Amino acid sequence: MQQSTQFSTRQRILGAAEELFAERGFAGASLRQVTAAAKVNLAAVNYHFGSKDNLIEEVFRRRLDELSHRRLERLAALEAAGNASLETVLDAFITPALELSLDRKGGSVFMRVLARAFAEHNGNLRTFLSDNYGYVLKDFAAAFARLLPQLDKDELYWRLDIAVGALTYAMADFGMIQRRSGESERTHREQMARHLIHFTAAGLRA
Repeated sequence: MQQSTQFSTRQRILGAAEELFAERGFAGASLRQVTAAAKVNLAAVNYHFGSKDNLIEEVFRRRLDELSHRRLERLAALEAAGNASLETVLDAFITPALELSLDRKGGSVFMRVLARAFAEHNGNLRTFLSDNYGYVLKDFAAAFARLLPQLDKDELYWRLDIAVGALTYAMADFGMIQRRSGESERTHREQMARHLIHFTAAGLRA
């Protein structure tokens, strides 16, 4: 029972922090606001996370560990089957991210947190993301390099950087194309994935 209570307290804190970071940014959301939203005291935050920086990192781990696993699993399956193409590798990278944004248990909120990470100049956070999740992009970059041997490393990374920016924008649902009345969110996201894969493939091949 104690483990269950601790788990639920930890998840409440993470959920509250995610919401506040999405709304107010990392600097704008205080630990006091997080504790009030999670209905816990500051000691609980210190017990589970130790510091605000650790709390921010755990908000990312909670989503990105699973997202990274799903992306690399799909990439490995493509390469094992020997049928990797530019479009299928892009699908392996893009679709799991858009599926996460469909997750009603905070997925769409996390997308806004991720957009904040790109927009705000938080050196510690960028180092954390690079150190812990940079290997995912490197594995995909290696797959793209095999498929696009005409691109040197610098040119490939420039194009991938732009592609990741476009995906982040789409995941955060900042775009001009809004879901039509009567259209399911899943259908809207599938159309978004199709357009993004087509557009990115053309950019990488150009």
